[in-house]
Amino acid sequence: PAQKEHNISKDLRGAFISAINAFADTAFNSNSIEYLESGNILFIFKIAEVQSGDNTMLESLIIYGLVDKSKKKSDKLVKKFFGKVDPMLQLFIQKYNGVNFSEVNQFSSFGKIVEEFFIKK
Repeated sequence: PAQKEHNISKDLRGAFISAINAFADTAFNSNSIEYLESGNILFIFKIAEVQSGDNTMLESLIIYGLVDKSKKKSDKLVKKFFGKVDPMLQLFIQKYNGVNFSEVNQFSSFGKIVEEFFIKK
């Protein structure tokens, strides 16, 4: 049951992020939204595009993070977040550009790369 609840939570996060991305694209005619603030929480987005092997259109690739902003300015935290995730984002694009995205199991090994990336850096 706990695993099922965890998967539902992941699905809800994905839907929420997709909705925010669609909102930014529709309301501002761009998906350049970088962050949202709520109290001391900063919800940061980094959006890129990657080519799927099973689709002619580019697919959105979104990395996000939740950051406690109680002690620092939002702009500094966003800049630091982008500096951390940009190399990881580029690595993902290099590794998976042009592959069939319907085979989601192929991405599970990248989770280990993400963990190592944040532990080492």
